[in-house]
Formats: sequence, C-alpha cells, structure tokens
Amino acid sequence: MDLAALRQEYAATGLDEVTLTADPLELFGTWLTEAVDSGMHEPNAMVMATERAGQPAARMVLLKGFDEGFVFFTNYESDKGNELAANPRCALVFPWYPISRQVRVEGRASRVSPAESDRYFASRPYESQLGAVASPQSRVVADRVGLDELMEQARAEYGQAVERPEHWGGYRVIPELVEFWQGRFGRMHDRIRYRRHGASWIVERLAP
Repeated sequence: MDLAALRQEYAATGLDEVTLTADPLELFGTWLTEAVDSGMHEPNAMVMATERAGQPAARMVLLKGFDEGFVFFTNYESDKGNELAANPRCALVFPWYPISRQVRVEGRASRVSPAESDRYFASRPYESQLGAVASPQSRVVADRVGLDELMEQARAEYGQAVERPEHWGGYRVIPELVEFWQGRFGRMHDRIRYRRHGASWIVERLAP
C-alpha cells in the first residue's frame, strides 16, 4: 500500500472571522449539531490525551455532556483516571473527517458531582451498568473467560438493580484553548484558535 499516495482534497465552506462567535463553546455547539445532522458514525467520539510520567497517552472516549465544559464518564481507577489524578491537564480532539472538520481542546479535567454521575449511570443500559461494576478497567486479566466470569458474578450479585460504584463517574474538561479546523482546497485550511484570557477569549487565525 502506497500511503503517500492516499490523498483527499478538501473544498468545504470556509471559516470566516465575521461568522465567529465570541465564545468558542457556542461555535462548538453549532459544529456538533452539524456533525450529528451529517449522519456520521459517533460524532461524539473524541480522542483524549493525558500524561503519565512525561509520556503522552491517548484513547477514544465518548462525549456525554456539553455545557461550560466537555463531560465524559469512566472508571476513576483506570489508566486515564490515575493520570488525571496526577495531572488534570489534558487535550481532546474531535475528528470529524466526513465533514472535513476537526476541533482541538486543551484544558483541565475535574470530577463532576456524585449526583451528576448517578443521573448518567441510571440512564445507561443494564449491560453497560454491569460492565462498569465488573470490569477492573486497564488492569491485566488472564483471558476472556475470566472477564466473562466477572460479568456473571456482578449479574448474580446485583440482579436488576445496579448501583453506581464509587470508583466510576464523570469528568468535566474546562477548556483553556479551543481550535477549529476546516479543510480547504490546496491544503490552505482554515484554523481559528480561541485562547482563554481571564473571563474572555482571544481569537487568532493560524497558518495551516
């Protein structure tokens, strides 16, 4: 396979300063709606990068809430949970390839309230609730059989009433930087960066 020959030309509508909002979260909301309306697979999927002893670590997680920050849920004892406990600074990337867009976020993560975690956990499908209880996320397990046995043990213990375990809940990433990328013809892409400055934002255009 000749990877160097793989090329996609972009010719989407541009990102013009006159159409920008003062708050990047407002623009993100518009872009998220357009990503959902496009019919793409999992438009709420985002890459999340953390740091562990100077080594970057990244994985896909799902955005499950959006207000003054970006909310996702996980096991607090997972690799990313331990990494955020040591260093709450993190980065997110929304790779919206089908509509030639990308959004990068840099900020700090903090746990949401137990009540917010409880509400989301209660909304999850039963099997997902069991999985949150049963899985020792990020830890080494012997094999798939052992993992399935943990699931069946949780099913026997909890029945149909699964309570949120204390080690599972949400984080909210409050952004300090948000960059919007719009693909353009000839690789002259639009890049608009918002940098937090006190209670307001500095808006800058970056060269592609």
